Amino acid sequence: MTSPLSGLEPALVWRHFDDLRRIPRPSKQEERVLRHLDTWAEAQGFSVRRDAAGNRVIAVPATEGRGGAPTVVLQAHVDMVCEKNRGVDFDFETQPIEVTVDGDWVRARGTTLGADNGIGAAMALAAASDPAAPHGPLELLMTVDEETGLNGAAALDPSIVEGRLLVNLDTEEEGAIYVGCAGAAGVEGRLTVARADGGGEPYELAVTGLSGGHSGMDIHTNRGNAVVILAHLLEAALGAGVDFGLVRFHGGDKANAIPREAFAEVRLNPAGRSTLETILADRRPTLLERYGATDPRLRVELRPAPEPSPWQPLTNDDRDRWLRLLTAAPHGVLAMSTDVPGLVETSNNLALAQLGEDGGHVVCAMRSSSNHALGDAGQSIAALMALAGADVHRREGYPGWTPNPSSPLLARTVAVHADLFGEPPEVKGIHAGLECGILAAKLHGLDAVSFGPDIRGAHSPDERVSIGAVARSQRLLLALLDALSA
Repeated sequence: MTSPLSGLEPALVWRHFDDLRRIPRPSKQEERVLRHLDTWAEAQGFSVRRDAAGNRVIAVPATEGRGGAPTVVLQAHVDMVCEKNRGVDFDFETQPIEVTVDGDWVRARGTTLGADNGIGAAMALAAASDPAAPHGPLELLMTVDEETGLNGAAALDPSIVEGRLLVNLDTEEEGAIYVGCAGAAGVEGRLTVARADGGGEPYELAVTGLSGGHSGMDIHTNRGNAVVILAHLLEAALGAGVDFGLVRFHGGDKANAIPREAFAEVRLNPAGRSTLETILADRRPTLLERYGATDPRLRVELRPAPEPSPWQPLTNDDRDRWLRLLTAAPHGVLAMSTDVPGLVETSNNLALAQLGEDGGHVVCAMRSSSNHALGDAGQSIAALMALAGADVHRREGYPGWTPNPSSPLLARTVAVHADLFGEPPEVKGIHAGLECGILAAKLHGLDAVSFGPDIRGAHSPDERVSIGAVARSQRLLLALLDALSA
C-alpha cells in the first residue's frame, strides 16, 4: 500500500520518517525503534555504541576526502509524546501513526504525529546515508526517554561520544538557530481526603476542546488550561451558594503538556443544578472572550454523569481545600527575560490534577532560564501546596543551556544560512527543554547549536510539520556539514 508520504521531498528524509512513524515508540518503550536503528546501521556498515540507558551512537565514516575534518554529532531523540483526541480508538503501544498530507503540512489522524523528534532523527539518518552529501566523520546520537524529563541524556555515558561539535535537531522554528534553553523542575502534592454521605444526582462538569500544547513553547500564548478553568467554575458555584458534592476531578496527564480537558463529577439537587447552569451560561461568553483566539473550540458542559462513581462526595472542608489549591496555584508566565527580548524567563504549568478514591494528586511543572528563579518558583508552589495540607515532593529537573554568543559553530551556522537563503537566521533561546544543556555538562568542551523545521501543535493531536520547511532545514544541515568538513 502506498504511503501518504511517498513523493515528498527530500525523499530520503521522508522515507526515514515513514519508517519511524510505523514503529510504536512511547517514552520508556523505545526497544523497537532502537532495534530498527541497529538493523539500519548494520546494513550501512556503520558501527554502533550503546550505553546502559539505551542511548545509541552510530559512527558514520567521512565521505571521500573529508577524513581529516572534526567529528560532528547529529543529535535527536527517538521517543514521542502520545496524546490523542477523546473518542479516538488508538493504541500507541501497538499501532503505527496514521498520517495525512494537508497542503504544506503532514499531520496525524487524531493523535500526535511524532515529528517531535522523529523528523530530526530522519534528517540525521538521511544526512548519513545520502551519497551526494559530503561530510566529515559523523556520530548520530539518538537518545531515549526525552519527553518525560530528558532522562536519556541525563543517563548518557559520555564515553560513547567522541565529537565535540553538536547539532541538535529538536527545535521547531525554521529560520531560527537556538543557542540556549530553559531548565525545568517540578513540584507534586498529594492530599489525603475524607468522604461523607451526601445526596443529589450525579452530574459531570466537562471542559473540553482546548488546544493544549507544549508547556514551554506555548505557555505565553494565552491558551486555556482546562484544570484552571474547571476549578474556577466550581469555585464560582460555591461563591453563588451552590452546595454541591465533589466526587471526582480529573484533568491533565503529562507535565510537559498544557491540559486540554478536565472533568469533575458532582452531586447536585435540582436547585443547585439550575443555579450552576445559570453560572455556566453567564461564564461562557467571558471564557470565549478570553480564550477564543487560541481556543475557539472551547466547550463547557454540565451533563448527567456517564459512569457515576460508587464513592461518596468529599467533606465540604476537603472539597474547599482541593478547589482553593487549584484556583490559587499559578499557571502561565511568571517572568520575562531581561536579557533576550520576548523570551519567557520563568513559567509554571498546572499540569495535572487528579482526585480519586484515595485522595488528590497535583503536579506543577516549572521552567526557567535562571536556576535561581527556577528554585524560587518551586519553593513558592511547594509552600502553597503545604498550606493546603498536601504531602509535598519537589522533583529535581535538569539544567538550562547557557548561550555562548562567541561560539565558532554558531558563527559558521549563521554564515551558511546567510549564503543559502540570502539572510542570516534569528539567534534565539527557547523556553523549553533541550538536551544540549545536559550534554554540555557531560561532554566537556562541547560547542552546540540547535535548529529544525516548522512544527506546530507539538505534544497535542494538532501536531503537524511543514513539508517545505523540512526541505529547507535539510538543505541547511547538509550545507553546514559540507562547510565544516571542507
